[in-house]
Amino acid sequence: MNARSPSPIARRILAAIRATAATAATPVRHGWTGLRASPAVLALAAGLMSGCASVGPDYAAPEVELPAGWHAELQPGLAGEQPEPAAWWTRLADPLLDRLVQRATQQGLDVREALARVREARALRGVAGADRFPTLDATAGVERRGESDNTPIGAFVPDNTQYSAGFDASWELDLWGRVRRSIEAADADLAASVEDARDATVSVAAETARTYVELRGFQQRLSIARQNVELQRSTLELAQTRLDAGLVGERDVAQAKTNLQTTVSRVPSLEADRRAAENRLAVLLGAAPGTLAEELAADGAIPVPPAQIAVGVPADLLRRRPDVRRAERVLAAETARIGVAQGDLYPRFTLAGSLGLAADRTGALAQNDSSFFSLGPSLRWTIFDSGRLRQRVQAQDARTDQALLRWERTVLVALEETENALTGFVREQERRGALSEAADQARRAVEFAQTQYREGLTDFQAVVDTERTVAALQDDLAQSETAIASRAVAIYKALGGGWEPQDAVSRADAPAGP
Repeated sequence: MNARSPSPIARRILAAIRATAATAATPVRHGWTGLRASPAVLALAAGLMSGCASVGPDYAAPEVELPAGWHAELQPGLAGEQPEPAAWWTRLADPLLDRLVQRATQQGLDVREALARVREARALRGVAGADRFPTLDATAGVERRGESDNTPIGAFVPDNTQYSAGFDASWELDLWGRVRRSIEAADADLAASVEDARDATVSVAAETARTYVELRGFQQRLSIARQNVELQRSTLELAQTRLDAGLVGERDVAQAKTNLQTTVSRVPSLEADRRAAENRLAVLLGAAPGTLAEELAADGAIPVPPAQIAVGVPADLLRRRPDVRRAERVLAAETARIGVAQGDLYPRFTLAGSLGLAADRTGALAQNDSSFFSLGPSLRWTIFDSGRLRQRVQAQDARTDQALLRWERTVLVALEETENALTGFVREQERRGALSEAADQARRAVEFAQTQYREGLTDFQAVVDTERTVAALQDDLAQSETAIASRAVAIYKALGGGWEPQDAVSRADAPAGP
């Protein structure tokens, strides 16, 4: 059955209602042990619940044409094999980084907040699932009533007290599948929240690794700056010695001091950046800034990416990236809500009943004659609302179209991020090679210049220039090594790795509710 042809079911409903009306006078015994419903009422419930398809479109996962391979050429260091295992950070071979990422993904506030949203979605899924079943309420009350003496019968009706206790039940019969579609939407919402938690895990792991790499980079640059400070201080002493011997003028000493203080001025800025990285790591781990200062005090090497990073093919992104998976689940939820909105166009049938005891004194409540009951179906159908319900269906159609466009955009952004990460990684490796060669030559130039200056074969400007050059090149080389590790992290993040082994998120994906 589809949303446009409910007539067979409608005929069955009308037939059942007529049967119920025809047998409404069927004697029914009163009392707890003799209570039974009319067979027609039971036939109505069974007939309404049999064989109805759900209104609204059935969801089909969207398809998108992806390129067979990456546009960026896979240079040495990248392989077209299946992507890396989930715990990709272990490939950087830094035990401290492994511990920090594990702590961040387990106790980081972003991940914990995302898991709280999963729990919320699971509870809402339970709410939606409960709509499939009857509602039963227990009731009890006492009422003192007196009629007005100025009414025709009020003067003859004495004041009275009534005690009552019982149960009320109601059950909406899901003829058109409106409730089933709402459960389908809640299931998709739950799955989307799980993917959101996985995406948070991926982001936190990548941010922790990237910040750790930057911290090691700042430490490396600080070490280089301090080494150059010592080198330039020795040069200043050399210039001062030659000045004292009357071999050079004051300009050489002034140039040496300028060069030295310029390098010294970089140290405070690098120390501030290093401390900021420490504080950022602490916050990612859900701790107060400064908490990790002692743990990270010792200098360490910049993590080195593995010799080969497996990047797979673009189609892997649809399977691995949680943000793409989440967008697809959001689309499924919005599609199901079209059926929910269409279900409001059709009549709602409710089977309601009550069962209880009522008496004018508490002692009589236990008597068999004090029981009462009621049972019967009811219908509610919006006949005229100026098109409000149909406009709601159209609005939900538009929201579904938006969700589809968001999914398509998410796929394109995933491709963009991955292509950029691959290109940046390859090009940075080329840059690092050139910087390494330049730094080696600059160090040799410094040695030659200093030797020639001592021997009086060159002026002091050559020494100053070469020392300034080597300091800048060594700093650039350290930044390039940091960038290579950071771009490797960006590749792993773009590929969507880092969530599979997280037990807390995986458990959150368990089925929820009836």
